[in-house]
Amino acid sequence: MRRILSFDCAGETLWATLDGADGPAGVLVVSGGNEIRIGAHRGMARLGADLAAQGVPLFRFDRRGVGDSSGQNGGFESSADDLNAAIAAFRAACPALTRIIAFGNCDAATALVLHRPAGLAGMLLSNIWVVDAGDDAMPPPAAIKAHYLARLKDPKAWKALFSGAINVRKLVQGLRKVSRGSAPTGLAERVAQSFAAGLPPVRILLCERDGTAIAFADAWKRDMFAAARASIAVTHLDSASHSFASEADHQALLTALLEMLRA
Repeated sequence: MRRILSFDCAGETLWATLDGADGPAGVLVVSGGNEIRIGAHRGMARLGADLAAQGVPLFRFDRRGVGDSSGQNGGFESSADDLNAAIAAFRAACPALTRIIAFGNCDAATALVLHRPAGLAGMLLSNIWVVDAGDDAMPPPAAIKAHYLARLKDPKAWKALFSGAINVRKLVQGLRKVSRGSAPTGLAERVAQSFAAGLPPVRILLCERDGTAIAFADAWKRDMFAAARASIAVTHLDSASHSFASEADHQALLTALLEMLRA
């Protein structure tokens, strides 16, 4: 049964949706960016219904300053209290729970890694955000390079270039950024350090044609993630969707969560 509930976080009121079920293992959804708890394309609401039908409770919430919740929106960097309060509220709402798996996409995955909230039996992290805020608002070099390599294989792109349909100024800006390379960012280094400090069992899911996932995959190859690579499985989806919008992407996400819950 789906129900709405609220809980306290540092003096503010946070609102959540629980898709209830009787199973002993549940899923905590952490929303990325300023996304409300229903998820893009109602994806998290659908995920909750699908899991509850298989006996798995799912808890999704709006952090402070987002959606229905009160308070100041400080972004993923200041969400440690929100994560801990949500875990406690999930356990209070489902006293039979013995295990909680957290799912986070984009900077929600980053928040889980950096804050390492207590009480989790595992984390499914997708399209992890490791890009520092830049001045030019352009995608990271690895994503730009992947985009141009794909376009070079498309005859329509060459036709668009010579017909003037492509913005040459943006093309030049992108090529300049690629030429400067993609040195590890401060955020990527912090994420690597947090992996090294120890986390509950982790699985990573990457939509390999998504720009955020491409940037993470580029950082993941570097020496700072060597220890993490030795122990963490990465699943690559042939998808450009950042939010698991297609039916195949949704089913892949559902399958990954069920595999972690049953491990």
